[in-house]
Amino acid sequence: MKKAIVMDQKDNVATLLTDVDENDVVEVMLRDKATEFKVQERIQFGHKFALDTIKKGQNVVKYGEVIGQATQDISEGHHVHIQNVESLRGRGDLR
Repeated sequence: MKKAIVMDQKDNVATLLTDVDENDVVEVMLRDKATEFKVQERIQFGHKFALDTIKKGQNVVKYGEVIGQATQDISEGHHVHIQNVESLRGRGDLR
C-alpha cells in the first residue's frame, strides 16, 4: 500500500512518500493509528494532500505550524500546493 506521513498531530495535510494516481488508497499514521485515505487526483512524491476539507481562508498546517492559507476550498484527498495555497512565509504577517 502507498504511504504518506503526518509530521504533527495538528497537521491538516499529509506528505506523500511515493507518486499516487487518482483513487489510490494511501495509508497514513495519524495519532499512532494507521488510517486510510483515498487520494482524489494524481499527486507527486513529496507533495501534500488534505486530510480533511480545508476551507478557503483556513490555515494549512504542516509540522504543527501554519505554512499558508487556502485560496479556495480543498476537499479531503486533494492536492495541496501553490494552485490552492498562498504561502505566508516572508510576507511579514506570519505570527
